[in-house]
Amino acid sequence: MVRLHVVVEGQTEETFVRDILAPVVGEASVFADVHRVTTGRRRSKSYRGGFLRYAHLRRDLELWMSEDRGVDSWFTTMVDLYRLPQDVPGYSGSRSIADPVKRVRFLEDALKADLGHRQFIPYIQLHEFEALLFSGPASFAAAFPDEYGAVAELGRIRRSAASPEHIDDGIGTSPAERIRGLLPQYTKAVHGPIIAGRIGLARMRKECAHFNEWIDLILGLDEATKQSKRDHF
Repeated sequence: MVRLHVVVEGQTEETFVRDILAPVVGEASVFADVHRVTTGRRRSKSYRGGFLRYAHLRRDLELWMSEDRGVDSWFTTMVDLYRLPQDVPGYSGSRSIADPVKRVRFLEDALKADLGHRQFIPYIQLHEFEALLFSGPASFAAAFPDEYGAVAELGRIRRSAASPEHIDDGIGTSPAERIRGLLPQYTKAVHGPIIAGRIGLARMRKECAHFNEWIDLILGLDEATKQSKRDHF
């Protein structure tokens, strides 16, 4: 059994990993646990969630890496490209890359190089968690059964983009802003997991190529670990 430690940006991503991702990858002998990034400490209390400085993410990853050095242990992230902190490795260089998929891969490579850990799989969500919800816009009806017009418009937005991951990250036009513009009552932590659960991981993988690449890597960790052990011995 492989251990996969996931550091995420907030409560919704934490719920997503625990309730939707973990059961699926568990069938591939990957045990996933999840931790919201620690943003501060006061006395005996830790504050988690939000991603304002790269140092917070790096510190949590390095702490976990130092605590679990086993060959069966892997580490990953789930943070948004939208409003990514400017001190993240590769941020300046990424700004000149127009294609969002190439931009996010550039940033992930920079994260990998900065951490320098062989069993670290950086993942940055294009452009934010809500993009995954555009994999199945009709599933918004599960949380908003009376909002027929808004749900239909979300479907139109999805069809206007090459994929959910290509819905841009402009101020006011990011996936979450588009949702809130049509459904002001939308709350990420409340409605996000409901809608994501209705859509399901399989549909998200089909619609979101970069997300699917990450899931493929995770599903292959058991075999990758076995190969690493064979190479070691």
